[in-house]
Amino acid sequence: MDVRELRKLFTAFSIKLIEEKGLSDWWRQPLLATAVVDERFELLPEVAAPDHMPPKELLVTCQAVVVFFVPFTAEVVNSNAEGKFASEVWGQTLSPTNNLIEEISEFICASLAKEGYKSAVTPPTYNFDKKSLTSRWSHKHLAYIAGLGRFGVNAQLITPSGCAGRLGSLVTEAPLGDHPLIREKELCLHKAGKACMKCIQTCPVRALSFEGIDRHRCDARIQINRKRFAARSGMSDDIEVCAKCVAGMPCSLRAPI
Repeated sequence: MDVRELRKLFTAFSIKLIEEKGLSDWWRQPLLATAVVDERFELLPEVAAPDHMPPKELLVTCQAVVVFFVPFTAEVVNSNAEGKFASEVWGQTLSPTNNLIEEISEFICASLAKEGYKSAVTPPTYNFDKKSLTSRWSHKHLAYIAGLGRFGVNAQLITPSGCAGRLGSLVTEAPLGDHPLIREKELCLHKAGKACMKCIQTCPVRALSFEGIDRHRCDARIQINRKRFAARSGMSDDIEVCAKCVAGMPCSLRAPI
């Protein structure tokens, strides 16, 4: 199976799954990129987290990393653009989006298994250290290497469909090769030398700066949001979201460069 065929299967399955869930007003068409497992991934402990797993720790025989992005619709994104706390709609998307990513990952693995290739997957979230607030498997850094997007000042990955969405990834024995969607060096307006400080100005707890993100300040606001959602009737008590830095931005729904 080549990447063109995989993308075709992946897209058709994702669209059908979204329609079956009756939530086409939440998600847009997902994107997919692949990368050869090579020396680029050896840099992950330096740029992502000291204990970041190499792809071959997940699957010793893997030859490629597959990453995909599920972008939210303008309706979901715009719902979170107002106010200082996460919108109810944004909170409601957390668990269903995790489930969607898991189902898409399982489909990709099953499709590659039919061709005789083993694959391995990590959870879409919650695979991070509670003290350092860094992940042992960073979907964002993997997606950057694969050319699915570029980092913005908001520390989020900007893809051709923007940064407001969620990422999934897996490793596989299939020799899929390098198939990026982005070749530009930067997609963030500020990083490209253009005027934009909107994510820094919008963050309600000033966790963002041009030097990076204060993870603990960001997480403190996320925990406040979690408690606010837990107090609402019919809402889960594990909704940990904020995402004010990806809502209402020039890069929310598309790459501005």
